[in-house]
Amino acid sequence: MFFGSSSFRRILLSRLLLVTVPVLLLGVYITYRKARSVFLETSRQNLTKSAVRKAEGIQESIAAIKSILISTSDTVVLKSGSSPQKQIFLEALSREMPSDNQCLQLIDLATHQLVGNTCKNQTTPPFPPNIWAKTSPYLITKAADIYIQNLLPAPGMEPLINSRRLPLQFLAPVYDDLGKLKYAISLQISLIDRRKKASTSLEGYPVIINENGVILAHPYIEKVGTNIQQQADATRLESLVKNAIAGNENFLHLFSLDKDNVELIAGYSSIASPITREKNKKWAILSITPIDTTLAPLREIRRILLYMVLTLMGATLLAILIIAHELARPIEKLRDYALSQNYPNSEDNVPPLSNIRELNQLTASVQEMLNHLKAWGKEIESSWQEAQNANKLKTEFLATTSHELRTPLNGIINCIRIVKDDYCDSKEEADDFLQKADDAAIHLLGIINDILEVSRIESGKLSVTCEPIELKRILKEVINIQLIQIKKKQLQLILDGQQNDLTIYADPAKLKQVLINVLGNAIKFTESGSINISTYVREARVIISVKDTGIGIEPRDQPKLFRPFVMIDGSTTRRFGGTGLGLAISKNLMQMMMGDITLFSNGIGQGTTVEIIIPLAETIKTNPENGQVKKSDYLLSYSSKEGTDTTFP
Repeated sequence: MFFGSSSFRRILLSRLLLVTVPVLLLGVYITYRKARSVFLETSRQNLTKSAVRKAEGIQESIAAIKSILISTSDTVVLKSGSSPQKQIFLEALSREMPSDNQCLQLIDLATHQLVGNTCKNQTTPPFPPNIWAKTSPYLITKAADIYIQNLLPAPGMEPLINSRRLPLQFLAPVYDDLGKLKYAISLQISLIDRRKKASTSLEGYPVIINENGVILAHPYIEKVGTNIQQQADATRLESLVKNAIAGNENFLHLFSLDKDNVELIAGYSSIASPITREKNKKWAILSITPIDTTLAPLREIRRILLYMVLTLMGATLLAILIIAHELARPIEKLRDYALSQNYPNSEDNVPPLSNIRELNQLTASVQEMLNHLKAWGKEIESSWQEAQNANKLKTEFLATTSHELRTPLNGIINCIRIVKDDYCDSKEEADDFLQKADDAAIHLLGIINDILEVSRIESGKLSVTCEPIELKRILKEVINIQLIQIKKKQLQLILDGQQNDLTIYADPAKLKQVLINVLGNAIKFTESGSINISTYVREARVIISVKDTGIGIEPRDQPKLFRPFVMIDGSTTRRFGGTGLGLAISKNLMQMMMGDITLFSNGIGQGTTVEIIIPLAETIKTNPENGQVKKSDYLLSYSSKEGTDTTFP
């Protein structure tokens, strides 16, 4: 049913199988490799951290043992008590030790006899003579008096200690009440338990190697005391020890440190050697686990992936059979449709591509149609390109002009409509609105001139004419122009007029243009709430603050707003319009007037504050001959670069 007699169906089915099955197997393989990498990376990180924790634990244990021996060597019982009392004291102290793998001995240094002993063995490991001075002016034992040596496995050692890892001997002096050296306290203790961690643990088991490459601790006792150069993986081990001693904390794969020569993952760190004779040397602390332990969870994943592959292959085969049947049928219909068209010389245009009859016939018919479509496509593409160019020019023109023109134009329209619809109570009020419309129209003309001279602004050819002007008058004119829009949106306008009676030094028209743009933006982007206009003086500069409760701006987008043709996003643009020229022009104009403009918002929905900074007239020295500003005499330090905000304390 699915195959039929069509050779195309058979070819299609075989091609789909050849493509789908390898892709499926490749996906499964990539998934497995990714899971394996994740497990290995997790194990490497855990083992590195485990090595650091083990190193810190060893150091803390050594410090604790030193502290215990210091306090013990100064006890009255050891200095002047009887032998039975000393034995009882040592047994009680042994029970309080942090490790079960330890034994205490009190040695008479004059006779070298054991005064007290908690070890099964009645001998003590040899230690160098003359470790301490015969007399001491101090009655308290110091940490520097503690002598530490490593106890590598030996036949004569205490069996309990000999069977554990990292056995150390701590020796502390005991001086009598006259300051004469009398006894030595010997503590033989194992800091690491010999038992290997469980196979499911990612903590790993510890291995300690000194700076000379001697293995001091290992879960297998036969490796303790041997040198890493005897291992098959000596080169990698030497590199590991070198990196650890250098202070690095990392991991490495090893192949010969375990008993069974299995592949291992080793995290490593280092500590300063606690052995008294090994000053300024270090130990490498390794945390090791077999790679099979790390990848143990993958066994279940492999089994699941195998079942999944078999299931998917069966489902894929069934789907391919259905798809081959469904694809072949419409293609044959398309072939019949194409062959039914009377295209002249269709067989001559495309030679047979293969021995599949249906595909050759379909190719010849489709090629003929493509010849026609190609000719039509070129005509359409040419027309589309012309339309795109025209649309781009239109969009650029509208985007460049609409934003700066809209605010004063709306003021003109609204004033005229109020007069036209006879909303005025008197002729004087009508004349006042017409005057406002006239003022806005004149200002609109100025804006158009500025927009046409954007290139002059960027090239630095646009000039400003600054003079002392009253800030109160400028603000009043700007508010009157925007008052209708404020009332229309039912916004609350809050004016802080306490410092409006200020004389500033600026170009009246250019400053008015900047204020109209800033206030217009505040109205446009504020749906409800208030607009607060305040003025104050800060370090001989007048700050005009326009704060709204509008939509706000994300902090990361705020520096972009002073670049030409830059808007926040598509949604804001579609909703509110704008070309992105307003703030860019305002920034340049304010800088030309020795001022600046800054913008701040806490984020979306939290309003925006724009500060316009302009110098006071009294801070500007002018040339008495022509009244021009002498820039060299400008009293205020000023620094601003295009596209950046200038902040003032």
